[in-house]
Amino acid sequence: MDLATIIGLIGGIGIVVYAILSGGTLDTFVNVPSMLIVFGGGFAATIMRFPLSNTMTSFVLGAKACFTHKAKSPVDMTDEICNLAEIIRKEGPLGLEGVDITDEFLSKGTQYVADGYDAEFMRETMEKERDLYLERLDEAQRFYKMLGDAGPAFGMIGTIVGLVQMLSAMDDPAAIGPAMAVALLTTLYGAMMANLICLPMADKLSNKISIEEVNQSLVIDGVMQLRENKAPALIREMLEAYMTAKQKTTPEAAAA
Repeated sequence: MDLATIIGLIGGIGIVVYAILSGGTLDTFVNVPSMLIVFGGGFAATIMRFPLSNTMTSFVLGAKACFTHKAKSPVDMTDEICNLAEIIRKEGPLGLEGVDITDEFLSKGTQYVADGYDAEFMRETMEKERDLYLERLDEAQRFYKMLGDAGPAFGMIGTIVGLVQMLSAMDDPAAIGPAMAVALLTTLYGAMMANLICLPMADKLSNKISIEEVNQSLVIDGVMQLRENKAPALIREMLEAYMTAKQKTTPEAAAA
């Protein structure tokens, strides 16, 4: 689980709820028409921008990536690849078949090595899989970004609807309160939807895309070196290109 996403979401909602309860009741801030305008309208406007078949995929993939974000550093990936290189030098490529590899992309690459696949086929297949995965993440990121942009817009629409209802019922004091609630709460819902949920998730997905591009490119280069049966020290030196200056000076990197 990604603790940053969970802590941020729970903390943000908790602060708002505390502010509400300190000056009133939660029921006052629950308005179904406002929710329908913001959440229903925002989601409807967003799915219009994507093929219907990709909508739920982007929604689920984005949520999964944000709440189960497991970022392995280039140092960790390099260490694991170098350990696999040691196994190959001792047992040959078939020695990889019994190794438990945590990263799914690296596991697939090492299976190619163990099966003796052609180098060109391996690189083309893994690069294509990387590119398609990054495209799916990018689409999920755009989905949440557009959903975040739609929230405040529909909040404003709801505010206008509420004001029109209020002005059209000035002769009925009992109708002014509910209309004003719609006007104000849609703005609140839109702002929370955008700034507490959708836009932070879009930014997290953007960050994940950068991390995954580096990690999977590192894996592809590492797997190709495994296929060539290169020495672990040589592989580590090559893969250090993916590390920051600080990562290169860690004990793990220095041990090379």
